[in-house]
Amino acid sequence: LESNLLTQPWASVCFGESTFLAKVCFRDTGYILLISDLSSVWYESADTEAIRQRSKELNKRLTVPVSSFLHRLHSLMSPLLAGQLDTTTSFSCQHTVSGLSLHVKSELLGLPFYWNFHCGPAPVEMVSRHLVRPLIWMSLVLQCQVEELTSLLLQKDAEIEDYRESGAALSRDRLRTEPFREEVFQQSFMTEVRSGAR
Repeated sequence: LESNLLTQPWASVCFGESTFLAKVCFRDTGYILLISDLSSVWYESADTEAIRQRSKELNKRLTVPVSSFLHRLHSLMSPLLAGQLDTTTSFSCQHTVSGLSLHVKSELLGLPFYWNFHCGPAPVEMVSRHLVRPLIWMSLVLQCQVEELTSLLLQKDAEIEDYRESGAALSRDRLRTEPFREEVFQQSFMTEVRSGAR
C-alpha cells in the first residue's frame, strides 16, 4: 500500500478553518492515508480486520463486505481530494492526544454511513519518503530550470544587442523589451515569495 501511495499526488483539503495536504491509497484489502498541516504529519494504515471491526462499531445497521466499505470510502474521498464539494457528505477533523481524527458522514444503501480515520504521527522515514525528499528534488529541478532560463535570456539579450549594433530595427515598437537583469529579477521574486508566505 505504501509503495502505491508514493505514486499518489498530494491534494489540498479544507476541514472548517483548517487546511491540510493529504494523499490516500485504497485497495480491496485496506487503505493508507497520509495527511499534514505542514507542521505535523499523520497517517493511518488499516487492513481488512481493522476495517471490519470499526465498521461494526460505527455502522451497526449496515452489513456489507469490507470491499464495499472501501469502495464507498474511496468514492467519498476522491471528490474531496479533487477539490469538489459533495453536499451529501460532511468531513470534519479533530486533534487528539494521539494524533488527528478525520470524521466522515454520508449515506450507503439509504442508511447513514460513518467513518473515522484515526491518524497517528507518521514515522520519520515515511515523512522523508513522501514529503521531504520529493520537495528537495523538486526544488533542485526548479533551480536548474531557473538557471537555464536565465542563461537563455542573457543570450537572447546579447543577440538582440548584436542586431541593434548591426543597424537592425524593430518593425513594431511595442515588441521592444528591457534587458533582463538577473539581480532585479531575484530580488523581485524573493519579495513575492515572502509576501505569499505570510
